[in-house]
Amino acid sequence: MERKPFEVETTKTDEDQKPYSAVDGGGSDSVDSFDEDQKKLVYRGWKVMPFIIGNETFEKIGIIGTLSNLLVYLTQVFNLKKYTAATIINAFSGTINFGTFLAAFLCDTYFGRYKTLSVAVVACFLGSLAILLTAAVPGLHPTPCGTKSSCEGPGAGQILFLMLGLALLVVGAGGIRPCNLAFGADQFNPKSESGKKGINSFFNWYFFTFTFAQIISLTLVVYIQSNVSWTIGLSIPVGLMFLACVIFFAGHKLYVKVKASGSPLAGIARVIAAAISKRGLKPVKQPWVDLYNHIPRNYANLTLKYTDQFLDKAAIMTPEDKLNSDGTASDPWKLCTMQQVEEVKCIIRVIPIWFACAIYYLAISIQMTYPVFQAQQSDRRLGTGGFKMPAATYVVFLMTGMTVFIIIYDRVLVPSLKRVTGLDTGITLLQRIGAGIFFAVLSLLVSGFIEERRRSIALTKQTLGMEPRTGEISSMSAMWLIPQLVLAGIAEAFTAIGQMEFYYKQFPENMRSFAGSIFYVGAGVSSYLASFLISTVHRTTEHSPSGNWLAEDLNKAKLDYFYFMLTGLMFVNMVYFLIMAKFYRYKGSDDKVISAIETNEDETKQKQEKNSV
Repeated sequence: MERKPFEVETTKTDEDQKPYSAVDGGGSDSVDSFDEDQKKLVYRGWKVMPFIIGNETFEKIGIIGTLSNLLVYLTQVFNLKKYTAATIINAFSGTINFGTFLAAFLCDTYFGRYKTLSVAVVACFLGSLAILLTAAVPGLHPTPCGTKSSCEGPGAGQILFLMLGLALLVVGAGGIRPCNLAFGADQFNPKSESGKKGINSFFNWYFFTFTFAQIISLTLVVYIQSNVSWTIGLSIPVGLMFLACVIFFAGHKLYVKVKASGSPLAGIARVIAAAISKRGLKPVKQPWVDLYNHIPRNYANLTLKYTDQFLDKAAIMTPEDKLNSDGTASDPWKLCTMQQVEEVKCIIRVIPIWFACAIYYLAISIQMTYPVFQAQQSDRRLGTGGFKMPAATYVVFLMTGMTVFIIIYDRVLVPSLKRVTGLDTGITLLQRIGAGIFFAVLSLLVSGFIEERRRSIALTKQTLGMEPRTGEISSMSAMWLIPQLVLAGIAEAFTAIGQMEFYYKQFPENMRSFAGSIFYVGAGVSSYLASFLISTVHRTTEHSPSGNWLAEDLNKAKLDYFYFMLTGLMFVNMVYFLIMAKFYRYKGSDDKVISAIETNEDETKQKQEKNSV
């Protein structure tokens, strides 16, 4: 689908659309309208931030408050078995993350960010409300189990209503994640100094509210849900989501908005189609000179130099190829520019790195689920007052480890490494991602040893009683789970942030919303993989002589074996990543042909002028 010319919903408050991009396949006929509409825009910047950041804060607390303790909710209220609940959670998380890609496509192609967010925030509120009703209405959940060893499972209608709530949350969270950050940045003028500073500050506030929401949800909200009442605990996210909706729509007339203008995915398809149709042509001798490469005014993306890899034949001009009066190809499905080809090369080069990062997130998916079960069968008492920390709250140590290490990395490690490497960032983005994968391997290895110790103490020493429907509570302090969670947090500080920055910089400028979405798609792949591994290991070991690795009672299980298996898988993935990173070529990096390109710069310009004529 070809990108439409610049178009905004209203002239006073709406934002500009991006100018021509090679991947978009748009034309220079939109430049005049772009310039005119750009002058009419009113960027209100920080004046609308109370609406956007207020909505972001309450919405994140609402979503995370509903989802953070869902694993325990499914086992205690819906009487599901642990491996079933873990499988559902991982599949649910994966679906949300895959939904971001679809939402980004629909947002760019049909609806625009404001309309997508409008639907998403309402869907999140309705989904949270549906989950609340499953706790508040007795007929929507099974009979409480109490201390019984055998419990009545949920009926078909109860499961169906629960799935309805989860489906609404998929629509909501899937639409919010790829659009919210970009919509906030839309409110600042990217061409002014104050606007650029505002965008950077907004990014900082965005990630601050995200971390703040997680900490509040994993402590206060989870405590109320686990120790006071599920109904009250789930009512808090619903109320906050309703407040988020009110705040978001209150700023309706003040926002800068952009209408949908077509998907950049069409440009990728054109390059591939043109390369296939011209696969029989002979390569040109000097591709940096001989390939068709018309670039119009106000070009949105960074102009890339030629790289000797693949897809070049899409830009070979044959006698059958015709040009329009402005120099663009009359049939963009048969002739593409060298710039278009280079941008698609950038995307393809990222895929092997993305795959390794998707496997990496398997470690994080597991650390967000099974440590909760480990905490349930460990000593969670704090101090002498008898206070017990909720099992789901222990995941907050992962977020704390990530937050603290980000500060250490930025203030201590980067300046120190900069003196050694000479790089402003201390290390390259791929080195940062690789360091995170190493810490993920270490986190799983430590998890295996900690679980081995927890189970050994439970079987050889006095226990602290019985956890309903689970087993004896080990006298090992649950604080021993902190090291594995902190290591996972450090892994995230390296890999999650490094990965997001890597996609942002390596993708063409007009595809940065998709760059954000594939970050979540990778996490979605890992969630599905986690579900597959949990189900497979459970079925395979259920009747084995050594016992079920993932039994309901962890004291009878071999969870440490499962952790060690994942450690081996992560180690193989780390080796694969190192190989891919060694041969990776950064966008715009120097290569063997750059000197030839620079030497023939005048010849290139003459060739472009000839093509224009």
